[in-house]
Amino acid sequence: MFFRCGAFSRTSKKGLRLTKPVLETMSPETPPKGRLPKHVAIIMDGNGRWAKNRLLPREAGHVKGISAVRKVVRAARELGVQYLTLYTFSTENWRRPESEVRHLMGLFRRYCRADVQKLHGHNVRVRFIGARSGIAPDIAELIEHAETLTANNTALNLAFAFNYGSREELAEGMRALARKAAAGQLDPESITPEMVGGSLQSAGIPDADLVIRSGGERRLSNFLLWQAAYAEFVFTDKLWPDFGEADLEAALAEYAGRERRFGGVSAEKPQGRTSLAETALRTLASEVFGSD
Repeated sequence: MFFRCGAFSRTSKKGLRLTKPVLETMSPETPPKGRLPKHVAIIMDGNGRWAKNRLLPREAGHVKGISAVRKVVRAARELGVQYLTLYTFSTENWRRPESEVRHLMGLFRRYCRADVQKLHGHNVRVRFIGARSGIAPDIAELIEHAETLTANNTALNLAFAFNYGSREELAEGMRALARKAAAGQLDPESITPEMVGGSLQSAGIPDADLVIRSGGERRLSNFLLWQAAYAEFVFTDKLWPDFGEADLEAALAEYAGRERRFGGVSAEKPQGRTSLAETALRTLASEVFGSD
């Protein structure tokens, strides 16, 4: 949301950009609904740099990031995305200066009080994934209220990853399965990937199809490590406060143009090998393995 901030942009000593943003070359056309990802997850990065570029305090970037959240949530709902997960506040973010964390918690309170009722009015279901321990009681109440109020909504499933760390989520899930095994309620040999997924905080939310990261960085930062196993990734150098509907549409168009094989091969009609191809294959095998 308005919380995620990254490091410095990637430039060389000569000021040249070392990586090209994917979105620069993408068509802004919205893909047909049949090619839309079911679950889009976004790492909202670049608030601090947005503020720094304008000689503003970092907190200004977080505030401006709220506008981007609202634009993206509205666009996702209108475009027909079923699940949207926003990386809002990570467990690592507690290491930031106390004044910044205090400001972020205040913004979270203001956002919930100002927007949850509006989201409910638009038939959006709100969920939170992340640890509930260690957060202020009034914030826990806001989370509980949002989830209860919107539990039966169906237009968009909106999840905020708040006080979230994927490694801890996985460890917590494994501890839950281990307790069942120790109590004789679960045979360890019967544990499946589906059972692991069902033990996570995101249980009930499908795996991510598309992960978008703003701000120029190319990493997951402890976000949905299990759920993004087969996700497509789209990166943009645009800082989060400047991210909007057109950027989301461009990312969806990029996704629609990719072929997802999940470790397999494309379903093309097999063609017979020519003698030339067979000869080339035997020559290559001889070079790699030597003559038998």
